[in-house]
Amino acid sequence: MNYKYFPHTEEDLQEMLKTTGVKSAHDLFADVPEAARFKGDYELPEALSETDLRLFFEQLTTLGNTQQLVCFAGAGCYDHYAPSVVQNLIQRSEFLTSYTPYQAEISQGTLHYIFEYQSMIAELTGMDIANASMYDGATATAEAAMMAWGNAKKANCVLVSETVDPKVRRVVETYAHFHGFPIKLVPAANGVLDRSALDKDLAEGGVAGLIVQQPNYFGIVEDYTGIADAIHEQKGIFVVNANPSDLAILKTPAEWGADVAVGEGQSLGIPMTFGGPGVGYMACTEKLMRKLPGRIVGQTLDNRGQRAFVLTLQAREQHIRRQKATSNICSNQSLMALYVTIYLSLMGKEGLREVAEMGYAGAHSLRDKLIATGLFKETFPGQPFFNEFCVDYNGDLDALLDECVANGYLAGVKVGEKTLMLAVTEQRSTEEIDELVEIIQQFKAEEAKA
Repeated sequence: MNYKYFPHTEEDLQEMLKTTGVKSAHDLFADVPEAARFKGDYELPEALSETDLRLFFEQLTTLGNTQQLVCFAGAGCYDHYAPSVVQNLIQRSEFLTSYTPYQAEISQGTLHYIFEYQSMIAELTGMDIANASMYDGATATAEAAMMAWGNAKKANCVLVSETVDPKVRRVVETYAHFHGFPIKLVPAANGVLDRSALDKDLAEGGVAGLIVQQPNYFGIVEDYTGIADAIHEQKGIFVVNANPSDLAILKTPAEWGADVAVGEGQSLGIPMTFGGPGVGYMACTEKLMRKLPGRIVGQTLDNRGQRAFVLTLQAREQHIRRQKATSNICSNQSLMALYVTIYLSLMGKEGLREVAEMGYAGAHSLRDKLIATGLFKETFPGQPFFNEFCVDYNGDLDALLDECVANGYLAGVKVGEKTLMLAVTEQRSTEEIDELVEIIQQFKAEEAKA
Protein backbone atom coordinates (compact mmCIF):
# COMPACT_ATOMS: atom_id res chain seq x y z
CA MET A 1 0.00 0.00 0.00
CA ASN A 2 1.03 3.61 -0.54
CA TYR A 3 1.43 4.56 3.14
CA LYS A 4 3.01 7.83 4.18
CA TYR A 5 4.49 5.86 7.08
CA PHE A 6 4.69 2.22 8.11
CA PRO A 7 2.92 1.20 11.34
CA HIS A 8 5.09 -0.72 13.82
CA THR A 9 4.33 -4.23 14.98
CA GLU A 10 4.59 -5.23 18.64
CA GLU A 11 7.85 -7.01 17.80
CA ASP A 12 9.23 -3.78 16.31
CA LEU A 13 8.35 -1.86 19.47
CA GLN A 14 9.97 -4.40 21.76
CA GLU A 15 13.13 -4.39 19.65
CA MET A 16 13.35 -0.57 19.87
CA LEU A 17 12.77 -0.58 23.63
CA LYS A 18 15.48 -3.21 24.05
CA THR A 19 17.89 -1.06 22.02
CA THR A 20 17.16 2.05 24.11
CA GLY A 21 17.44 0.10 27.37
CA VAL A 22 13.97 0.82 28.77
CA LYS A 23 11.14 -1.54 29.61
CA SER A 24 8.17 0.47 28.26
CA ALA A 25 7.35 3.59 26.27
CA HIS A 26 6.22 5.26 29.53
CA ASP A 27 9.78 5.05 30.83
CA LEU A 28 10.84 7.36 28.02
CA PHE A 29 9.00 10.17 29.84
CA ALA A 30 10.38 9.45 33.30
CA ASP A 31 12.07 12.86 33.39
CA VAL A 32 8.72 14.65 33.15
CA PRO A 33 7.54 15.51 36.70
CA GLU A 34 4.36 13.76 37.75
CA ALA A 35 2.72 17.10 38.53
CA ALA A 36 3.32 18.29 34.96
CA ARG A 37 1.69 15.27 33.35
CA PHE A 38 -1.83 15.65 31.92
CA LYS A 39 -4.22 13.03 33.26
CA GLY A 40 -7.60 14.36 32.12
CA ASP A 41 -9.62 13.75 28.98
CA TYR A 42 -8.74 15.61 25.82
CA GLU A 43 -11.35 18.11 24.71
CA LEU A 44 -11.75 16.77 21.21
CA PRO A 45 -14.56 18.04 18.98
CA GLU A 46 -17.31 15.81 17.64
CA ALA A 47 -16.43 13.66 14.64
CA LEU A 48 -16.72 15.40 11.27
CA SER A 49 -17.53 14.03 7.84
CA GLU A 50 -14.70 14.07 5.33
CA THR A 51 -16.24 17.05 3.52
CA ASP A 52 -16.67 19.05 6.75
CA LEU A 53 -13.14 18.15 7.87
CA ARG A 54 -11.69 19.42 4.59
CA LEU A 55 -13.68 22.65 4.94
CA PHE A 56 -12.46 23.08 8.53
CA PHE A 57 -8.79 22.86 7.56
CA GLU A 58 -9.30 25.02 4.47
CA GLN A 59 -10.64 27.74 6.76
CA LEU A 60 -7.63 27.35 9.07
CA THR A 61 -5.17 27.64 6.22
CA THR A 62 -6.70 30.63 4.43
CA LEU A 63 -3.95 33.24 4.16
CA GLY A 64 -4.11 36.99 3.50
CA ASN A 65 -6.59 37.85 0.77
CA THR A 66 -6.90 34.29 -0.51
CA GLN A 67 -10.57 33.47 -0.82
CA GLN A 68 -12.22 30.14 -1.54
CA LEU A 69 -15.59 30.95 -3.07
CA VAL A 70 -18.69 28.88 -2.36
CA CYS A 71 -19.55 27.68 -5.85
CA PHE A 72 -23.05 27.88 -7.30
CA ALA A 73 -21.69 28.00 -10.86
CA GLY A 74 -22.00 25.15 -13.34
CA ALA A 75 -22.44 25.45 -17.12
CA GLY A 76 -20.54 22.22 -17.73
CA CYS A 77 -18.12 22.14 -14.77
CA TYR A 78 -19.47 21.20 -11.34
CA ASP A 79 -18.25 21.18 -7.74
CA HIS A 80 -18.70 17.54 -6.71
CA TYR A 81 -17.30 15.62 -3.76
CA ALA A 82 -14.84 12.77 -4.27
CA PRO A 83 -13.57 10.48 -1.48
CA SER A 84 -9.97 11.25 -0.53
CA VAL A 85 -8.99 7.63 -1.15
CA VAL A 86 -9.31 8.27 -4.91
CA GLN A 87 -6.22 10.48 -4.89
CA ASN A 88 -4.29 7.77 -3.09
CA LEU A 89 -5.35 4.90 -5.31
CA ILE A 90 -4.58 6.63 -8.62
CA GLN A 91 -0.93 6.87 -7.49
CA ARG A 92 -0.48 3.12 -7.15
CA SER A 93 2.28 1.68 -9.29
CA GLU A 94 -0.08 -0.76 -11.04
CA PHE A 95 -1.71 2.26 -12.70
CA LEU A 96 1.04 4.86 -12.77
CA THR A 97 3.17 3.26 -15.46
CA SER A 98 5.19 4.64 -18.34
CA TYR A 99 4.15 1.71 -20.51
CA THR A 100 1.45 2.24 -23.12
CA PRO A 101 -1.57 -0.06 -23.49
CA TYR A 102 -0.03 -1.43 -26.69
CA GLN A 103 2.43 -3.45 -24.60
CA ALA A 104 -0.19 -5.71 -23.08
CA GLU A 105 2.21 -8.00 -21.25
CA ILE A 106 3.51 -5.15 -19.06
CA SER A 107 0.48 -2.85 -18.88
CA GLN A 108 -2.24 -5.08 -17.45
CA GLY A 109 -3.08 -2.52 -14.75
CA THR A 110 -3.73 0.20 -17.32
CA LEU A 111 -5.71 -2.12 -19.59
CA HIS A 112 -7.71 -3.41 -16.63
CA TYR A 113 -8.93 -0.01 -15.45
CA ILE A 114 -9.72 1.10 -19.00
CA PHE A 115 -11.81 -2.07 -19.40
CA GLU A 116 -13.66 -1.31 -16.16
CA TYR A 117 -14.12 2.33 -17.23
CA GLN A 118 -15.67 1.20 -20.51
CA SER A 119 -17.96 -1.22 -18.67
CA MET A 120 -19.17 1.44 -16.24
CA ILE A 121 -19.81 4.02 -18.96
CA ALA A 122 -21.74 1.43 -20.97
CA GLU A 123 -23.87 0.66 -17.90
CA LEU A 124 -24.47 4.32 -17.07
CA THR A 125 -25.55 5.19 -20.62
CA GLY A 126 -27.29 1.91 -21.41
CA MET A 127 -25.28 1.59 -24.62
CA ASP A 128 -23.69 -1.60 -25.98
CA ILE A 129 -20.11 -0.40 -26.41
CA ALA A 130 -17.93 2.29 -24.84
CA ASN A 131 -14.42 3.23 -25.95
CA ALA A 132 -11.37 4.24 -23.98
CA SER A 133 -11.71 7.80 -22.78
CA MET A 134 -11.86 10.77 -25.13
CA TYR A 135 -10.01 14.05 -24.65
CA ASP A 136 -13.04 15.91 -23.27
CA GLY A 137 -16.80 16.14 -23.67
CA ALA A 138 -16.68 18.78 -26.41
CA THR A 139 -14.32 16.87 -28.70
CA ALA A 140 -16.24 13.65 -28.01
CA THR A 141 -19.38 15.40 -29.28
CA ALA A 142 -17.51 16.63 -32.35
CA GLU A 143 -16.31 13.08 -33.01
CA ALA A 144 -19.94 11.94 -32.82
CA ALA A 145 -20.85 14.51 -35.48
CA MET A 146 -18.10 13.07 -37.67
CA MET A 147 -19.47 9.57 -37.06
CA ALA A 148 -22.91 10.71 -38.19
CA TRP A 149 -21.51 12.37 -41.33
CA GLY A 150 -19.26 9.42 -42.15
CA ASN A 151 -22.10 6.93 -41.68
CA ALA A 152 -24.46 8.78 -44.04
CA LYS A 153 -24.49 7.78 -47.70
CA LYS A 154 -26.31 10.91 -48.86
CA ALA A 155 -26.63 13.85 -46.51
CA ASN A 156 -26.63 17.64 -46.55
CA CYS A 157 -25.90 18.45 -42.90
CA VAL A 158 -25.70 17.41 -39.26
CA LEU A 159 -28.31 19.04 -37.02
CA VAL A 160 -27.37 20.44 -33.61
CA SER A 161 -29.93 21.67 -31.09
CA GLU A 162 -29.55 25.27 -29.95
CA THR A 163 -29.92 23.98 -26.38
CA VAL A 164 -26.53 22.25 -26.57
CA ASP A 165 -23.80 24.05 -24.58
CA PRO A 166 -22.49 26.91 -26.81
CA LYS A 167 -18.90 25.93 -25.97
CA VAL A 168 -19.54 22.41 -27.26
CA ARG A 169 -21.32 23.73 -30.34
CA ARG A 170 -18.31 25.86 -31.27
CA VAL A 171 -16.00 22.84 -31.10
CA VAL A 172 -18.42 20.81 -33.25
CA GLU A 173 -18.60 23.64 -35.79
CA THR A 174 -14.79 23.85 -35.94
CA TYR A 175 -14.46 20.12 -36.58
CA ALA A 176 -17.18 20.24 -39.20
CA HIS A 177 -15.60 23.19 -41.00
CA PHE A 178 -12.25 21.47 -41.43
CA HIS A 179 -13.80 18.12 -42.34
CA GLY A 180 -15.99 19.68 -44.99
CA PHE A 181 -19.54 19.18 -43.82
CA PRO A 182 -22.18 21.73 -42.73
CA ILE A 183 -23.76 22.08 -39.30
CA LYS A 184 -27.32 23.38 -39.07
CA LEU A 185 -28.66 24.79 -35.80
CA VAL A 186 -32.16 23.77 -34.75
CA PRO A 187 -33.66 26.71 -32.81
CA ALA A 188 -35.04 26.54 -29.27
CA ALA A 189 -38.43 27.59 -27.95
CA ASN A 190 -38.84 28.37 -24.23
CA GLY A 191 -35.48 26.78 -23.49
CA VAL A 192 -36.05 23.46 -25.30
CA LEU A 193 -35.64 22.08 -28.79
CA ASP A 194 -38.29 23.52 -31.14
CA ARG A 195 -40.00 20.37 -32.41
CA SER A 196 -41.79 22.14 -35.24
CA ALA A 197 -38.46 23.52 -36.51
CA LEU A 198 -36.94 20.04 -36.26
CA ASP A 199 -39.82 18.51 -38.20
CA LYS A 200 -39.30 21.09 -40.93
CA ASP A 201 -35.58 20.28 -41.15
CA LEU A 202 -36.30 16.57 -41.30
CA ALA A 203 -38.93 17.07 -44.01
CA GLU A 204 -36.28 18.69 -46.20
CA GLY A 205 -34.26 15.44 -45.99
CA GLY A 206 -30.52 14.86 -46.15
CA VAL A 207 -30.01 14.82 -42.37
CA ALA A 208 -26.98 12.77 -41.25
CA GLY A 209 -27.80 13.08 -37.58
CA LEU A 210 -29.04 15.19 -34.68
CA ILE A 211 -27.11 16.18 -31.55
CA VAL A 212 -29.02 17.10 -28.38
CA GLN A 213 -28.07 17.54 -24.72
CA GLN A 214 -29.65 16.12 -21.54
CA PRO A 215 -30.10 18.00 -19.28
CA ASN A 216 -29.64 20.78 -21.76
CA TYR A 217 -27.37 23.80 -21.40
CA PHE A 218 -30.00 25.68 -19.37
CA GLY A 219 -30.43 22.74 -16.96
CA ILE A 220 -33.80 21.74 -18.43
CA VAL A 221 -34.69 18.06 -18.68
CA GLU A 222 -36.02 17.75 -22.23
CA ASP A 223 -38.51 15.21 -23.54
CA TYR A 224 -37.01 13.48 -26.58
CA THR A 225 -39.84 11.02 -27.12
CA GLY A 226 -40.15 10.03 -30.78
CA ILE A 227 -37.11 11.94 -31.97
CA ALA A 228 -34.96 8.84 -32.45
CA ASP A 229 -37.58 7.28 -34.74
CA ALA A 230 -37.82 10.47 -36.78
CA ILE A 231 -34.03 10.60 -37.20
CA HIS A 232 -33.81 6.92 -38.07
CA GLU A 233 -36.39 7.36 -40.83
CA GLN A 234 -33.79 9.64 -42.43
CA LYS A 235 -31.12 6.93 -41.93
CA GLY A 236 -29.48 9.39 -39.56
CA ILE A 237 -27.81 8.99 -36.17
CA PHE A 238 -29.29 10.30 -32.92
CA VAL A 239 -26.58 11.62 -30.56
CA VAL A 240 -27.29 12.46 -26.91
CA ASN A 241 -24.76 14.50 -24.93
CA ALA A 242 -25.62 13.57 -21.34
CA ASN A 243 -24.24 14.53 -17.93
CA PRO A 244 -23.19 11.08 -16.62
CA SER A 245 -23.75 11.97 -12.96
CA ASP A 246 -27.42 12.72 -13.65
CA LEU A 247 -27.94 9.34 -15.33
CA ALA A 248 -28.26 7.81 -11.86
CA ILE A 249 -31.86 9.07 -12.01
CA LEU A 250 -32.67 10.33 -15.51
CA LYS A 251 -33.46 8.19 -18.53
CA THR A 252 -30.34 6.88 -20.21
CA PRO A 253 -29.45 7.85 -23.79
CA ALA A 254 -30.29 4.26 -24.77
CA GLU A 255 -33.81 4.69 -23.38
CA TRP A 256 -34.24 7.74 -25.62
CA GLY A 257 -33.21 5.58 -28.58
CA ALA A 258 -29.78 7.17 -29.00
CA ASP A 259 -27.25 5.63 -31.36
CA VAL A 260 -24.34 7.45 -29.72
CA ALA A 261 -23.93 8.80 -26.18
CA VAL A 262 -21.23 11.35 -25.41
CA GLY A 263 -20.42 13.87 -22.73
CA GLU A 264 -18.03 15.26 -20.17
CA GLY A 265 -17.18 13.01 -17.22
CA GLN A 266 -15.95 15.80 -14.91
CA SER A 267 -19.13 15.52 -12.85
CA LEU A 268 -18.00 12.04 -11.75
CA GLY A 269 -15.93 13.40 -8.90
CA ILE A 270 -13.13 15.09 -10.86
CA PRO A 271 -12.06 18.34 -9.12
CA MET A 272 -12.88 21.58 -10.94
CA THR A 273 -9.22 22.75 -10.77
CA PHE A 274 -9.70 25.98 -12.74
CA GLY A 275 -11.44 24.20 -15.62
CA GLY A 276 -9.50 21.00 -16.26
CA PRO A 277 -8.55 18.38 -16.92
CA GLY A 278 -11.77 16.56 -17.60
CA VAL A 279 -12.51 13.37 -19.46
CA GLY A 280 -14.73 12.75 -22.47
CA TYR A 281 -16.80 9.60 -22.73
CA MET A 282 -18.26 8.01 -25.83
CA ALA A 283 -20.53 4.98 -26.22
CA CYS A 284 -22.64 3.60 -29.04
CA THR A 285 -24.75 0.72 -30.29
CA GLU A 286 -22.99 -2.46 -31.40
CA LYS A 287 -24.01 -1.67 -34.97
CA LEU A 288 -21.75 1.42 -34.95
CA MET A 289 -18.82 -0.17 -33.12
CA ARG A 290 -16.53 -0.07 -36.17
CA LYS A 291 -17.24 3.66 -36.60
CA LEU A 292 -16.22 4.41 -33.01
CA PRO A 293 -13.01 6.48 -32.69
CA GLY A 294 -10.32 5.73 -30.17
CA ARG A 295 -9.74 2.23 -28.88
CA ILE A 296 -11.57 -0.57 -27.10
CA VAL A 297 -10.02 -2.80 -24.44
CA GLY A 298 -11.32 -6.36 -24.28
CA GLN A 299 -11.06 -9.24 -21.85
CA THR A 300 -9.47 -12.55 -22.80
CA LEU A 301 -7.46 -15.46 -21.34
CA ASP A 302 -3.69 -15.84 -21.42
CA ASN A 303 -1.84 -19.08 -22.20
CA ARG A 304 -2.27 -20.16 -18.58
CA GLY A 305 -6.02 -19.67 -18.63
CA GLN A 306 -5.90 -16.55 -16.47
CA ARG A 307 -8.00 -13.44 -17.15
CA ALA A 308 -6.09 -10.84 -19.15
CA PHE A 309 -6.80 -7.61 -21.01
CA VAL A 310 -5.84 -6.55 -24.52
CA LEU A 311 -6.55 -3.82 -27.04
CA THR A 312 -9.36 -5.28 -29.13
CA LEU A 313 -10.12 -2.44 -31.55
CA GLN A 314 -7.83 0.45 -32.50
CA ALA A 315 -9.36 2.51 -35.30
CA ARG A 316 -6.89 5.39 -34.95
CA GLU A 317 -4.35 7.00 -37.20
CA GLN A 318 -1.48 5.24 -35.39
CA HIS A 319 -2.67 1.89 -36.72
CA ILE A 320 -4.23 2.59 -40.11
CA ARG A 321 -3.82 5.10 -42.90
CA ARG A 322 -4.51 8.64 -41.70
CA GLN A 323 -7.24 9.28 -44.28
CA LYS A 324 -9.00 6.07 -43.19
CA ALA A 325 -8.77 6.78 -39.46
CA THR A 326 -11.99 7.44 -37.55
CA SER A 327 -10.14 9.98 -35.41
CA ASN A 328 -6.84 11.83 -35.57
CA ILE A 329 -6.72 12.60 -31.87
CA CYS A 330 -4.27 10.15 -30.35
CA SER A 331 -4.58 11.41 -26.79
CA ASN A 332 -7.10 10.27 -24.24
CA GLN A 333 -7.46 11.24 -20.61
CA SER A 334 -6.43 7.88 -19.19
CA LEU A 335 -5.52 9.20 -15.73
CA MET A 336 -8.91 10.90 -15.48
CA ALA A 337 -10.59 7.72 -16.71
CA LEU A 338 -8.89 5.93 -13.82
CA TYR A 339 -10.12 8.66 -11.47
CA VAL A 340 -13.69 8.20 -12.70
CA THR A 341 -13.44 4.42 -12.45
CA ILE A 342 -12.35 4.49 -8.81
CA TYR A 343 -14.95 7.16 -7.99
CA LEU A 344 -17.76 5.08 -9.49
CA SER A 345 -16.52 1.95 -7.73
CA LEU A 346 -16.55 3.71 -4.37
CA MET A 347 -19.86 5.53 -4.80
CA GLY A 348 -21.81 2.63 -6.27
CA LYS A 349 -25.35 2.92 -7.60
CA GLU A 350 -26.82 4.12 -4.32
CA GLY A 351 -24.12 6.74 -3.81
CA LEU A 352 -24.58 8.13 -7.32
CA ARG A 353 -28.32 8.26 -6.82
CA GLU A 354 -27.90 10.08 -3.50
CA VAL A 355 -25.59 12.65 -5.11
CA ALA A 356 -28.15 13.27 -7.86
CA GLU A 357 -31.05 13.54 -5.42
CA MET A 358 -29.20 16.02 -3.19
CA GLY A 359 -28.35 18.24 -6.17
CA TYR A 360 -31.93 18.08 -7.43
CA ALA A 361 -33.41 18.95 -4.02
CA GLY A 362 -30.93 21.77 -3.40
CA ALA A 363 -31.49 23.36 -6.81
CA HIS A 364 -35.26 23.35 -6.43
CA SER A 365 -34.98 24.78 -2.93
CA LEU A 366 -32.70 27.61 -4.12
CA ARG A 367 -34.90 28.39 -7.13
CA ASP A 368 -38.02 28.62 -4.94
CA LYS A 369 -36.29 30.87 -2.42
CA LEU A 370 -34.95 33.19 -5.13
CA ILE A 371 -38.39 33.51 -6.73
CA ALA A 372 -39.92 34.16 -3.30
CA THR A 373 -37.72 37.25 -2.85
CA GLY A 374 -39.56 38.95 -5.70
CA LEU A 375 -36.23 39.86 -7.27
CA PHE A 376 -36.23 37.01 -9.79
CA LYS A 377 -38.59 35.33 -12.21
CA GLU A 378 -38.36 32.07 -14.12
CA THR A 379 -36.54 32.39 -17.43
CA PHE A 380 -38.30 29.35 -18.87
CA PRO A 381 -41.66 29.07 -17.08
CA GLY A 382 -42.97 25.56 -16.50
CA GLN A 383 -39.88 23.72 -17.73
CA PRO A 384 -38.60 20.86 -15.54
CA PHE A 385 -34.99 21.10 -14.44
CA PHE A 386 -32.52 18.92 -12.58
CA ASN A 387 -29.75 20.55 -10.52
CA GLU A 388 -29.26 23.66 -12.67
CA PHE A 389 -31.70 26.42 -13.63
CA CYS A 390 -32.02 29.93 -15.06
CA VAL A 391 -33.68 32.97 -13.52
CA ASP A 392 -34.03 36.59 -14.65
CA TYR A 393 -32.91 39.30 -12.21
CA ASN A 394 -34.72 42.64 -12.09
CA GLY A 395 -31.62 44.73 -11.50
CA ASP A 396 -27.94 45.15 -12.38
CA LEU A 397 -26.79 41.54 -12.64
CA ASP A 398 -23.08 42.36 -12.91
CA ALA A 399 -23.21 44.42 -9.72
CA LEU A 400 -25.07 41.62 -7.95
CA LEU A 401 -22.47 39.03 -8.96
CA ASP A 402 -19.64 41.31 -7.80
CA GLU A 403 -21.35 41.73 -4.44
CA CYS A 404 -21.73 37.96 -4.06
CA VAL A 405 -18.04 37.42 -4.83
CA ALA A 406 -17.12 40.06 -2.25
CA ASN A 407 -19.07 37.99 0.27
CA GLY A 408 -17.43 34.71 -0.71
CA TYR A 409 -20.00 33.34 -3.17
CA LEU A 410 -19.72 32.51 -6.86
CA ALA A 411 -23.41 32.97 -7.56
CA GLY A 412 -23.81 31.26 -10.90
CA VAL A 413 -23.00 32.06 -14.52
CA LYS A 414 -24.34 35.04 -16.43
CA VAL A 415 -25.92 33.71 -19.64
CA GLY A 416 -27.89 36.82 -20.67
CA GLU A 417 -28.18 40.52 -19.90
CA LYS A 418 -30.54 39.74 -17.00
CA THR A 419 -30.30 35.93 -16.93
CA LEU A 420 -28.40 34.03 -14.26
CA MET A 421 -27.80 30.27 -14.34
CA LEU A 422 -27.15 28.58 -11.00
CA ALA A 423 -26.14 25.00 -10.19
CA VAL A 424 -26.41 23.12 -6.91
CA THR A 425 -24.50 19.94 -6.09
CA GLU A 426 -24.31 17.73 -3.00
CA GLN A 427 -21.49 20.02 -1.78
CA ARG A 428 -23.86 22.89 -1.11
CA SER A 429 -25.56 23.00 2.28
CA THR A 430 -28.92 24.47 3.28
CA GLU A 431 -27.02 27.11 5.27
CA GLU A 432 -25.06 28.18 2.17
CA ILE A 433 -28.26 28.38 0.11
CA ASP A 434 -29.91 30.54 2.75
CA GLU A 435 -26.84 32.78 3.11
CA LEU A 436 -26.67 33.36 -0.65
CA VAL A 437 -30.32 34.40 -0.71
CA GLU A 438 -29.73 36.70 2.27
CA ILE A 439 -26.72 38.34 0.58
CA ILE A 440 -28.83 39.04 -2.51
CA GLN A 441 -31.69 40.51 -0.47
CA GLN A 442 -29.37 42.75 1.55
CA PHE A 443 -27.65 43.98 -1.60
CA LYS A 444 -31.00 44.89 -3.17
CA ALA A 445 -32.13 46.65 0.02
CA GLU A 446 -28.94 48.73 0.20
CA GLU A 447 -29.19 49.48 -3.51
CA ALA A 448 -32.73 50.78 -3.00
CA LYS A 449 -31.60 53.05 -0.17
CA ALA A 450 -28.86 54.53 -2.33
